[in-house]
Amino acid sequence: MACVPERSTDPFDNQAHRSNNRSMTRPETVRRIKSYSSATGYVYQYYFYEVLKTRRGLSSGNEYVYMVSRDRQKVFPVKIFVKGEAVGKWSKSVDRPLSGTEEYAVAKICLFQILDEVEDVEAHPDAVVDDSNLAGLLEKLDL
Repeated sequence: MACVPERSTDPFDNQAHRSNNRSMTRPETVRRIKSYSSATGYVYQYYFYEVLKTRRGLSSGNEYVYMVSRDRQKVFPVKIFVKGEAVGKWSKSVDRPLSGTEEYAVAKICLFQILDEVEDVEAHPDAVVDDSNLAGLLEKLDL
């Protein structure tokens, strides 16, 4: 006699092909909240939220999203779009690629510039890193 499992007529045993946790939500990521004292006099709290490979118009690149608060009550996104072609041109000019860590640092320096220079950040939450400002941001990183 061979060991063959019996077929059950119980409906719960016949649905083994379905996942038992299909509606389970993704676990929340623990965020490290940091403070930044800006030149405008505000002390902002911010944390890195995500990076997305995306396109804006005809340009492709990486969009770094930071969640920012001025009053610890309301949080809003600040998006820094780093154009891929600007990074590519810089890489060719110095004969080495810009690492992901260095690109993240460029986005963060750009965030600090926004917080220092823009009085109402929530009304102007987007910035672009392109040929016109990439070299200046990299200079602040000694690159």
